[in-house]
Amino acid sequence: MGLAATLLLPLPGLMGVVSSMIVVLLIMTQGWRRAAMLVAVAAAVLMAVALVIGFAVPLLTELMALFWLPALLLGTLLQKTRSLTLTMQVSVIIAIAALAMFYVVVPDPVAFWEPRVAEAAEVMIASGFELRTELLELEYMTVSAVLMGWMIGTTGFLLGYGVYRKLPTETAEFGRFRNLDFGRVIAFAVALVSLLAIVVDAAWLKNVAPLLFVIFWLQGLAIVHYMHAQKLIPIHALVAIYVLVPLLQVLMVTVLAIIGYMDAWFDFRRRMIKA
Repeated sequence: MGLAATLLLPLPGLMGVVSSMIVVLLIMTQGWRRAAMLVAVAAAVLMAVALVIGFAVPLLTELMALFWLPALLLGTLLQKTRSLTLTMQVSVIIAIAALAMFYVVVPDPVAFWEPRVAEAAEVMIASGFELRTELLELEYMTVSAVLMGWMIGTTGFLLGYGVYRKLPTETAEFGRFRNLDFGRVIAFAVALVSLLAIVVDAAWLKNVAPLLFVIFWLQGLAIVHYMHAQKLIPIHALVAIYVLVPLLQVLMVTVLAIIGYMDAWFDFRRRMIKA
């Protein structure tokens, strides 16, 4: 019931992270089969409640797919691979595949997003929020949706794994967030796709390039955690980063992404150890 309630509460982004975290925690503690069964039960309860209170069922279905499916996939993948870094690398491939699949299946992204944005706006206005849909660039909604889904999914996944590691019972360790490294292959893909986006006039390339770059913000954040673990920065600096990220979203994510991308090439953490 708690899992189902998270998608009916205000602040869908924050609740999406909490919801994803719960799914991952269920997988880590009870296995993916039982977790999938519990998610299915929560989905059934949620749909029944939505029908009773008049909540938009199609929108709710999309939210469940956006928040729960990636959490199920990443949590199961972590159990199978036993590697946090490999799971995060695969999450990037999944995000790119989802973006590419969308452009294959949907010939007109603007026509696809227009009614969905309008429906979401109605729900938010009915909930007391304000949303100026005229300010939204519908042609960029696809990459924004994929990026938002990836960020919410991976944040919930990492929090779920972090909570699992803090449980009083014996737990397995599949890696530490502070050692996260997306690797030079993905870094090279960013450079290649960015170059192709300039040369080739293709909408999907122009969307993939920023998506690939922004994912490195988590690697930049991992470096900050690593510096704190090595006592190179105080806890106050780490807390300040977390306070500034929601306040200066674009700026902070961009700065962390630049740091993370450079680390993929130059391996700052190894150099810190040598120093």
